[in-house]
Amino acid sequence: MLSKKIRNILMFGCIAAIFAAVGYWNISPERFLDKPVVKVDESAIDYYAVNAHSVQYLPDGKLQYEMTSDKVEHLKATEVTLLTNPDLNMFRGTEFPWHVQSERGEVNPDGTQVELIDSVRITRFDEKNRKTLITTTRMTVFPQQQYAQTDQPVRIDGAGGVSTGNGMKAYLKESRIHLLSNVRGQYEAR
Repeated sequence: MLSKKIRNILMFGCIAAIFAAVGYWNISPERFLDKPVVKVDESAIDYYAVNAHSVQYLPDGKLQYEMTSDKVEHLKATEVTLLTNPDLNMFRGTEFPWHVQSERGEVNPDGTQVELIDSVRITRFDEKNRKTLITTTRMTVFPQQQYAQTDQPVRIDGAGGVSTGNGMKAYLKESRIHLLSNVRGQYEAR
């Protein structure tokens, strides 16, 4: 009887020793050290779209804007959306839209601000089919306010001539444009 009891104690002792040995070899000092902070890749893209098309309507059901882009990439870390060749028609609730184009663009996280970069062109035809063309290298557009601004050199080709200047504020809804400094104009006499 004693031998059976000793045998059970030895068997449980061996099993306990095996568990202790496995546990000891499985524990390494690195487990107790602080984990290094994982660096977030600022350029990591969490989703993208090719040949994207977006339409936004006003509360009264009229078309506010229509945008297409060759490529749309959303950056996970900053929530900024990158646009390649954005093409935007801002209708302002009318049939004569402002046509906005550039080589690249960046949209802020809540979509209220669009930074247009490189070869920025804004075109509009009025009811008499007269063309207004605004060109610059960089411009910030606020689609909800129908407002655009830049501190870069600007050129405006209109029906009656050409105006240039540094910096611009454009109130697109009212079709009103203010050049901020170094304004020059060349107009055709009729």
